[in-house]
Amino acid sequence: MKFDFIRSSGPGGQNVNKVATAVQLRFQVTHANYLDNDVKLRLTKLAGRRISAKGVLIITARRFRSQEKNRKDAEHRLEELICKALIEPKPRLKKKPGKQARERRLQQKQRLSKKKQQRGSDISIDD
Repeated sequence: MKFDFIRSSGPGGQNVNKVATAVQLRFQVTHANYLDNDVKLRLTKLAGRRISAKGVLIITARRFRSQEKNRKDAEHRLEELICKALIEPKPRLKKKPGKQARERRLQQKQRLSKKKQQRGSDISIDD
Protein backbone atom coordinates (compact mmCIF):
# COMPACT_ATOMS: atom_id res chain seq x y z
CA MET A 1 0.00 0.00 0.00
CA LYS A 2 1.21 3.45 -0.86
CA PHE A 3 -0.40 6.77 0.07
CA ASP A 4 -0.16 9.91 -2.05
CA PHE A 5 -1.57 13.15 -0.71
CA ILE A 6 -3.07 15.53 -3.26
CA ARG A 7 -4.98 18.79 -3.16
CA SER A 8 -8.69 18.35 -2.79
CA SER A 9 -11.48 20.33 -4.37
CA GLY A 10 -14.58 21.43 -2.55
CA PRO A 11 -15.12 23.19 0.79
CA GLY A 12 -12.22 24.45 2.82
CA GLY A 13 -11.72 28.08 1.82
CA GLN A 14 -8.13 29.20 1.34
CA ASN A 15 -6.93 26.10 3.16
CA VAL A 16 -7.85 23.98 0.14
CA ASN A 17 -5.17 25.75 -1.91
CA LYS A 18 -2.42 25.20 0.67
CA VAL A 19 -2.91 21.74 2.19
CA ALA A 20 -3.03 18.41 0.38
CA THR A 21 -5.88 16.73 2.26
CA ALA A 22 -7.14 14.27 -0.37
CA VAL A 23 -5.59 10.81 -0.31
CA GLN A 24 -4.83 8.44 -3.17
CA LEU A 25 -4.28 4.93 -1.91
CA ARG A 26 -2.39 2.69 -4.34
CA PHE A 27 -2.62 -1.06 -3.77
CA GLN A 28 -0.65 -3.47 -5.97
CA VAL A 29 -3.18 -6.30 -6.48
CA THR A 30 -0.85 -8.42 -8.61
CA HIS A 31 1.90 -8.42 -5.94
CA ALA A 32 -0.41 -9.30 -3.03
CA ASN A 33 0.88 -12.85 -2.43
CA TYR A 34 -1.42 -13.39 0.54
CA LEU A 35 -4.50 -13.29 -1.74
CA ASP A 36 -5.58 -16.26 -3.87
CA ASN A 37 -5.73 -15.87 -7.63
CA ASP A 38 -9.53 -16.23 -7.52
CA VAL A 39 -9.77 -13.42 -4.98
CA LYS A 40 -7.48 -11.24 -7.10
CA LEU A 41 -9.71 -11.81 -10.13
CA ARG A 42 -12.86 -10.95 -8.20
CA LEU A 43 -11.13 -7.87 -6.76
CA THR A 44 -10.18 -6.63 -10.23
CA LYS A 45 -13.77 -7.13 -11.41
CA LEU A 46 -15.16 -5.28 -8.39
CA ALA A 47 -12.67 -2.44 -8.78
CA GLY A 48 -13.71 -1.75 -12.38
CA ARG A 49 -12.17 1.48 -13.67
CA ARG A 50 -10.25 2.08 -10.44
CA ILE A 51 -7.67 -0.54 -11.41
CA SER A 52 -4.89 0.21 -13.89
CA ALA A 53 -3.52 -2.05 -16.62
CA LYS A 54 -0.54 -2.86 -14.39
CA GLY A 55 -2.81 -4.16 -11.63
CA VAL A 56 -2.67 -1.14 -9.33
CA LEU A 57 -5.90 -0.35 -7.50
CA ILE A 58 -6.29 3.40 -6.93
CA ILE A 59 -8.74 4.64 -4.32
CA THR A 60 -9.16 8.41 -3.98
CA ALA A 61 -10.64 9.68 -0.72
CA ARG A 62 -11.57 13.35 -0.41
CA ARG A 63 -14.75 13.17 1.64
CA PHE A 64 -13.29 14.86 4.73
CA ARG A 65 -11.31 18.04 5.30
CA SER A 66 -8.52 16.37 7.27
CA GLN A 67 -5.78 14.21 5.82
CA GLU A 68 -5.99 11.62 8.58
CA LYS A 69 -9.73 11.06 8.16
CA ASN A 70 -9.32 10.69 4.40
CA ARG A 71 -6.50 8.17 4.90
CA LYS A 72 -8.68 6.09 7.23
CA ASP A 73 -11.58 6.38 4.77
CA ALA A 74 -9.39 5.08 1.91
CA GLU A 75 -8.17 2.17 4.05
CA HIS A 76 -11.73 1.34 5.05
CA ARG A 77 -12.90 1.35 1.42
CA LEU A 78 -10.02 -0.93 0.42
CA GLU A 79 -10.88 -3.27 3.29
CA GLU A 80 -14.53 -3.40 2.18
CA LEU A 81 -13.51 -4.20 -1.41
CA ILE A 82 -11.23 -7.03 -0.28
CA CYS A 83 -13.96 -8.42 2.01
CA LYS A 84 -16.42 -8.44 -0.91
CA ALA A 85 -13.83 -10.18 -3.09
CA LEU A 86 -13.24 -12.86 -0.44
CA ILE A 87 -16.88 -13.98 -0.67
CA GLU A 88 -17.08 -16.71 -3.28
CA PRO A 89 -20.23 -16.43 -5.40
CA LYS A 90 -22.61 -19.37 -5.36
CA PRO A 91 -22.68 -21.28 -8.63
CA ARG A 92 -25.95 -21.05 -10.53
CA LEU A 93 -27.79 -24.35 -10.61
CA LYS A 94 -29.48 -25.19 -13.90
CA LYS A 95 -33.08 -26.15 -13.44
CA LYS A 96 -35.73 -27.41 -15.82
CA PRO A 97 -38.88 -25.34 -16.23
CA GLY A 98 -41.82 -26.51 -14.13
CA LYS A 99 -44.89 -28.33 -15.43
CA GLN A 100 -47.11 -25.23 -15.34
CA ALA A 101 -44.50 -23.11 -17.11
CA ARG A 102 -44.28 -25.68 -19.92
CA GLU A 103 -48.08 -25.76 -20.23
CA ARG A 104 -48.30 -21.94 -20.37
CA ARG A 105 -45.64 -21.86 -23.10
CA LEU A 106 -47.48 -24.47 -25.18
CA GLN A 107 -50.83 -22.69 -24.73
CA GLN A 108 -49.26 -19.41 -25.85
CA LYS A 109 -47.84 -21.14 -28.93
CA GLN A 110 -51.29 -22.56 -29.75
CA ARG A 111 -52.93 -19.12 -29.37
CA LEU A 112 -50.40 -17.49 -31.68
CA SER A 113 -50.77 -20.33 -34.19
CA LYS A 114 -54.59 -19.95 -34.27
CA LYS A 115 -54.28 -16.19 -34.65
CA LYS A 116 -51.99 -16.59 -37.66
CA GLN A 117 -54.19 -19.27 -39.23
CA GLN A 118 -57.25 -17.00 -38.97
CA ARG A 119 -55.39 -14.19 -40.71
CA GLY A 120 -54.88 -16.24 -43.86
CA SER A 121 -58.49 -17.52 -44.20
CA ASP A 122 -59.99 -14.09 -45.06
CA ILE A 123 -57.86 -13.55 -48.14
CA SER A 124 -59.37 -14.56 -51.49
CA ILE A 125 -57.80 -14.14 -54.91
CA ASP A 126 -60.12 -12.79 -57.67
CA ASP A 127 -58.97 -13.35 -61.26
